[in-house]
Amino acid sequence: MAILVFDSGIGGLGVVAALNRLAPGLPLTYLADNGFFPYGEKPDELLLRHITEVIGAAIARERPEAVVIACNTASTIALTALRATFALPFIGCVPPIKPAAASSASRTIGVLATKATVRRPYLNGLIERFAPDCQVLSLGTPALAELAEQKFRGADVDVSAAVAPLFRQEGGRRIDSIALGCTHYTFLLPEFLTLRPDISWHDPALPVARQTLKIIAPLHLTPAERAARFTGAPVAAELLAPFALEPRLNHPA
Repeated sequence: MAILVFDSGIGGLGVVAALNRLAPGLPLTYLADNGFFPYGEKPDELLLRHITEVIGAAIARERPEAVVIACNTASTIALTALRATFALPFIGCVPPIKPAAASSASRTIGVLATKATVRRPYLNGLIERFAPDCQVLSLGTPALAELAEQKFRGADVDVSAAVAPLFRQEGGRRIDSIALGCTHYTFLLPEFLTLRPDISWHDPALPVARQTLKIIAPLHLTPAERAARFTGAPVAAELLAPFALEPRLNHPA
């Protein structure tokens, strides 16, 4: 028995890496819906239907004990419906607004995410709950997830143009803490830190991994193969090796 970790592309591999650090050898299957990537520019209704279908097919095929939705866009759009449809534990991924607000001295924080995450009411709920005394400036952009995919495959990337509009907003110069609202951005942390070392950057991968281990603790999972499946072109084996995953035949979209 294993857990299923789902993302629109390679972003959820950051969560896999965090799980590997906390619980080496944890049995899991990684499913990347890269055949439908990117999610951030697609209509919510289309995404909800598609995500539910893809994860439903994966549950039927893989028979996981729990499912990690390691994708902020998928979590904000589909998590409620998935929990209502399938009798499994689901662990979602949300922008780390709480730690970003807690670390801010200026009380001005930023959120970098996809357009789909930024426009969802769920984000406003997190801000009202965890950052009511902060000015919160958000930027929804497809560019950063694309850059993360490129970097993962060995390309040199420059994030400066993609994040510049965040700081050009009124009050943007006061930002001292940023919540990364997409797991793809984990792979861009070195670039963010080089660009603005004065800012505290908050990555969702480790909190998601910790919550996953808390939820699955009673399941007593036994060793199993660790595989990666894709709805599009599979990622090369050498790129998956650092995550202790073996590519398998594509999962049907």
